[in-house]
Amino acid sequence: MNWLLIFLGFSALIILHEAGHFFAAKATGMRVERFFLFFPPKLFSIKRGETEYGIGAIPAGGFVKISGMNPDEELPPEAKGRGYYDQPVWKRIVVIGAGPAVNIVLAFAILFVLAFNVNQVNQTVGDVLPGSPAARVLQPGDEIVAVDGRRYPNMGLEQRLRRFVDQVGAHECAGRQRNGCLAATPVELTVRRDGQLHTISVRPEYDAAIKRTRVGFGYGSEPANFAAGGAADWAADKMWLVASRTATVFARLFEEEKRKEVSGIVGVSATANEVIDIGTNESLLLLAVVSLSLGLINLFPFLPLDGGHIFWSLVEKVRGRRVPFSVMERAGAVGFVLVIMLFFIGLTNDIGRLTGEGFDVR
Repeated sequence: MNWLLIFLGFSALIILHEAGHFFAAKATGMRVERFFLFFPPKLFSIKRGETEYGIGAIPAGGFVKISGMNPDEELPPEAKGRGYYDQPVWKRIVVIGAGPAVNIVLAFAILFVLAFNVNQVNQTVGDVLPGSPAARVLQPGDEIVAVDGRRYPNMGLEQRLRRFVDQVGAHECAGRQRNGCLAATPVELTVRRDGQLHTISVRPEYDAAIKRTRVGFGYGSEPANFAAGGAADWAADKMWLVASRTATVFARLFEEEKRKEVSGIVGVSATANEVIDIGTNESLLLLAVVSLSLGLINLFPFLPLDGGHIFWSLVEKVRGRRVPFSVMERAGAVGFVLVIMLFFIGLTNDIGRLTGEGFDVR
């Protein structure tokens, strides 16, 4: 059942993406020849008006075929003046940008709805890891007020908690960092317990899985109770986090650690299979992240991605005349190689996770 839900979810994202192109093309007067879920060979199709709707055999995306996407294409009489390259630049950009825009708006809508049922992390101690340094000195419900005397009062909550984590991680073991070693210097935790402030000294231990020292507890949480404005801000913050991390990964793709963060369809599907078992909210969160990632990656400025078409349309607008199709074809060949490279990096990582440490969604 999980795999059927995953298939339907991914299919919905593809259909909505292509529907963005389709309706924008129709609205701007372009002739749409085909609207397909998945790629050929064709399994099924039906024609309504001038458009053929169908399903392909290769489940790796979908496409909308607009007449005249090749400027050298000879259009039939009924399509004269309605081809893609017959339209002004702004209409082409609207049509191409509509697909990623739908995915981005969908991600925001899902996150906005989830915000009304989200728990927000706070500065209290939640779970304490048995056998950890925290187990000897902290209790659930303790409020972490400061770390090494630093409170960071002018920062937002999440940023402040990250600073607390970084401050603990600054205490390292003497010599080589190895799993389970204790930091050479203790960290001073100021906690509020039963209304009283206490200063606790504890030596954090190194955890090889996260590559830093930690005390061994998780922060607590409470219902966020957002109003509409707060929910919108929360959704926007999460989208910015995903966007910035996506940009960082691809900007530093030649670094081994960043390459390991790339996942392919196998990895995303396996993660989704685990997340569905956790809960509905977590499944919708993953759907929002995948939708946002699909929209953002498609905006990368190289062909055959949507961003490549937008880029060359802008180049045409700036230079005042059409870019030779041969130039775009050569650029598209480079872009195709990059897309294939990303595919194989993701596939290689997926195989490694499936045969090794797993996807670790919990």
